[in-house]
Amino acid sequence: MGALDGIQDEIQGVVEQVGNAVVGIGQRWGVGSGVVLSKDQILTNAHNVRGDEVSVTFPDGHTSSGRVLGHDVDGDIAVIGVDTGDLQAIEWATDGAPGIGAPVFALSNPGGRGLRVTLGFITGVERSFRGPRGRRITGSIEHDAPLLPGSSGGPVVGRDGRLLGLNTHRLGEGFYLAIPADESLRSRVDALARGETQRRVRLGIGVAPSHVARGLRRAVGLPDVDGLLVRLVEDDSPASRAGLAQGDLIVVAGGRPIEGADDLFEALGAAEGAIQLIIIRGTEERSVDVQLGAG
Repeated sequence: MGALDGIQDEIQGVVEQVGNAVVGIGQRWGVGSGVVLSKDQILTNAHNVRGDEVSVTFPDGHTSSGRVLGHDVDGDIAVIGVDTGDLQAIEWATDGAPGIGAPVFALSNPGGRGLRVTLGFITGVERSFRGPRGRRITGSIEHDAPLLPGSSGGPVVGRDGRLLGLNTHRLGEGFYLAIPADESLRSRVDALARGETQRRVRLGIGVAPSHVARGLRRAVGLPDVDGLLVRLVEDDSPASRAGLAQGDLIVVAGGRPIEGADDLFEALGAAEGAIQLIIIRGTEERSVDVQLGAG
C-alpha cells in the first residue's frame, strides 16, 4: 500500500469515527458548522448564531430548530440545545495540546451543505486573535488544513478522532486558528450548557486603534495623542447614556493610560459598577463617569 492509500485510509477512518457528529449551522446568513458535544447539545462559535433560535442541519440532511442554551460572545463559543437523535457525540482529547508538526483533520458542514474533511498540520501554538467584539482570545492552535467559508464551529481532531479544538478564525493564506479543547474550554462549555451565559462589562462602543486616531487628528490639524478613537456609540448603551460621542478619544480609563484595546478591556474588567474615562473631544479634555452594564 502506497503513502497516498495510507492517507486516504486515515481520512476515511476519521470520517467513520466523527463524521456524523458534524452539523451545519444557519441557512441563509452567516452559515457555519457545529459538532455534537453530548446528547442533545451542539457546540459552535457564538458568531454563527443570532438570537435565541438557530437552524441545525444534520448529516442526513434534515434540519431542526435549536435553542441557544448559552453563549459567550467575547470567547466566541455557544452551546445549542436540539434533538440529536442517536448521533454519537465527539470525544474530547485527553493527551493535552498537540505540538507543532502534529497532523490534524479539520471537519465542517458549512450551513448544512455537506461534510468536508481536510488534512493539515499544526503550524503554531499559543496564538491569539480578537473575538467578535474585539477582546483577545489567547492560547489558540494554528493549523493549515484547508477550510471553506462556513467552517467555523467545526472540529479539528487528531488521528483518533478526538476533539483537539474548535475552528474559529481564518488567518488568510491557508491558515486557521482553533480554540483548544482544554480544561478551560470544557469548563466554559459546561457552564453554557447549564444556561450560564457569559456576560462581560462593556461600554457599547466601536473604536479605532491609536495609529488610526493619530492619522485622523493630523488630517484636521489636531495634535497627536495616544488613545482609542470612538467610531460609533450604540443606542441605549452605557456609553451613550454617559454622553460619549463619535470622535471622542479615550486616553484614560479607570486611572489607566489607554494605548490599545487590551488596555481598555483590562480597565473594564477591573471596574466595579462604574468607570471614569478621560476623553479628548477636539482639543478639550473631559472627565466622564460611566455606569457600566454587562452584555
